[in-house]
Amino acid sequence: MKTSELVEFERVGKVYQVGDSEVHALAEVSISIGVGDFISVIGPSGSGKSTFMNLCGCLDTPSEGRVMIDGVDVAGMTDDELAALRNQKLGFVFQQFNLLPRTTSLDNVALPLLYAGVKRRDRHHKAMEVLNLVGLSDRTDHHPAQLSGGQQQRVAIARALVNDPVLLLADEPTGALDTRTSAEIMMLFQQLNDKGISIVLVTHEQDIASAARRRLTFRDGRVIEDKPIEQLRFLQPDRSVKIA
Repeated sequence: MKTSELVEFERVGKVYQVGDSEVHALAEVSISIGVGDFISVIGPSGSGKSTFMNLCGCLDTPSEGRVMIDGVDVAGMTDDELAALRNQKLGFVFQQFNLLPRTTSLDNVALPLLYAGVKRRDRHHKAMEVLNLVGLSDRTDHHPAQLSGGQQQRVAIARALVNDPVLLLADEPTGALDTRTSAEIMMLFQQLNDKGISIVLVTHEQDIASAARRRLTFRDGRVIEDKPIEQLRFLQPDRSVKIA
């Protein structure tokens, strides 16, 4: 059943067994992520933010409580079903760009469509669309080594968008970038969100977190703060840089 909420956590807990000990990574987390949200997730190391992201991305399942992704309860789903849900509903962006080094930007972006069985002409057409969306229509034939770090991350963002996911999940997407390039990437995320794309972004940097519209703060496996950001930080790079 479709709802206005893309992700719903209902009293979610996650416990990991480490040797003879139990590690409580999340405890009674209840959160809703709606259509059009742009949420930053912050907290110290070990606070639960990465576990939260993994559960949002169907990379893990809860020990207790319920996680709903676009109206689908992930409890009891097989690994293949979870993989299909990730491919159809979610897009992922990571700190390391994870691009194939001997593959062009166009084919890197089109890769998820190849796995989905889309015909070559159709997947290249769609890949061109999203490369244009992120401002790289003139870099389609370039390999990763021919691109700057910021351009590589834009290719990775395009790849995450190519399947038209309901939610974009970004884990420290500026962690490998300098300050100026980080600003460009965050402006791109803001522009994508303005187009209606829903985003959850994990970061440890306060200025990056302040570019979102809502902030979740984790500590000791719990959400200690969930509030809107009333004055967004629009990070302005050098004026000579044109953001597509």
